Amino acid sequence: MFKICNSCGYQWETREQFLSDPNIEVVGYQTFFTNLKLGLFLFNHSCHTTIAIEADFLLDLYKGTFHQERKPVKERNCPGKCLTENMLSPCSDTCKCAFISKLVHILKNWEKTLLPKL
Repeated sequence: MFKICNSCGYQWETREQFLSDPNIEVVGYQTFFTNLKLGLFLFNHSCHTTIAIEADFLLDLYKGTFHQERKPVKERNCPGKCLTENMLSPCSDTCKCAFISKLVHILKNWEKTLLPKL
């Protein structure tokens, strides 16, 4: 079992089923700067609850470059998107956090399919 909704009890057997569910919408990422793999991607479910998925379960979806250093907001014209609650547009900087906004974009554009009624 990939995930169970804590509110309504709905179950998704696989990650692909979860991401393809039209009742799921990515709403942001909760940053954990010391280890980005410990951050949480946040999704809203149609039952009006928010579901957190550990970043480590989704990182393989991103095929771009991973940078080694976090660039402070004042350096290199960094827009500081990783400091905002809903980092939903791609960051143009070469910061180690930049891939998160690109991954959020991938998740927002994931093809949704109709699930059979249970």
